[in-house]
Amino acid sequence: MYGPETTRRMLKTRWPELDRSKTDHGTGKPAPQRQKPCSGEKVALPEPGATVEHPISFRDAVTLRESRRSFSDEALTIGELSYLLWATQGVRKSGEKASFRTVPSGGARHPFETYIFVNRVEGLEPGLYRYLPFDHALCVERKTREFEAKLDEALLKHHFGGAVDFVWTAIPYRCEWSYSWESLRLILLDAGHVCAHLYLACEDVGCGTCAVGAYDQDKLDALLGVDGYNEFAVYAAPVGKQR
Repeated sequence: MYGPETTRRMLKTRWPELDRSKTDHGTGKPAPQRQKPCSGEKVALPEPGATVEHPISFRDAVTLRESRRSFSDEALTIGELSYLLWATQGVRKSGEKASFRTVPSGGARHPFETYIFVNRVEGLEPGLYRYLPFDHALCVERKTREFEAKLDEALLKHHFGGAVDFVWTAIPYRCEWSYSWESLRLILLDAGHVCAHLYLACEDVGCGTCAVGAYDQDKLDALLGVDGYNEFAVYAAPVGKQR
């Protein structure tokens, strides 16, 4: 059992003890892939923000931001989805070993993959997709209408009838390659950056979201088709149009 002593120790940094020369980065091992390959169908996304109205200011988005658990039956446009994906993981520029995105990440390691369960998005068939930030496109994982009940069960009834459910998985080695045990803290901090951007971007386009940290790990990993060790779910957020 984990008690307060263990969990609080896990939250503290031990940065002075970290010898980065002994990490895989420090010993010259190649960097891990920054984006999982897509072996199936790709769907191009429109230029982020090009077809989206922004009816409120940034100040208003911050002021109005709240967790929303009730959505209308209205579908998101493909342009709105494109904007939300770009706002949470979009690539601004990329170098040989690091990418610089719309959200901060410790050492620019960006350990996440973004999966979306599409329920109501104009121009997209329902199903599971994965965002390809370097292509600004979607990889089709599987097209199906038969996921909503299983998703709600995996999210412990936190699906809330969303038009799209964002689920972020972590690939820990992307951070471990450079930061060893400090990766735990960095991944959790980075997850907060990503979801905070989603909240503000949703308010910006008349959508709402609710961060979900309570879910059934095994069921959600199985629904995503990830192995639960080298890649596993760390955060989720249903998104829909505000009522």
